[in-house]
Amino acid sequence: MSASEITPQSATIVAEERRLEFLPSLFGRSLLIVAENAVYSFMERLSPLDYRGGFWDFYEHDGRPLFMAPKSKSRFRITGDITGFQGDVSAEAAGIIATIFAFSHLSFQYQSDRLSEGYAHLHHYCADHPEAAEIFQAID
Repeated sequence: MSASEITPQSATIVAEERRLEFLPSLFGRSLLIVAENAVYSFMERLSPLDYRGGFWDFYEHDGRPLFMAPKSKSRFRITGDITGFQGDVSAEAAGIIATIFAFSHLSFQYQSDRLSEGYAHLHHYCADHPEAAEIFQAID
């Protein structure tokens, strides 16, 4: 077992029977469709060479929604036009980056405590992520 598997910061994939409530819990019911589409759009822009759509996993930490990420074993090249970062990250890290961009972008358009709280919670979580350096470079 690696250190990242035993750290208290490890996020877990939301069980299938709880997926329907994940997006409303993460973004709020009024913004769930806009926010979900924003995450997908950011992923397309962040990784135009590798991302082609598909199924996404939803992640939580301590029972609280955290982020969404492409269900993929492959890595994604971040080369898009919205960040100066050029690098290769896991699907989980790519999803974190896309989700945090969506939180930030939408918070300028909508007054929502859920967006600012979600951003802060995810940003805090990233500090102990195995790819923290890459994530923070990409979102800076």
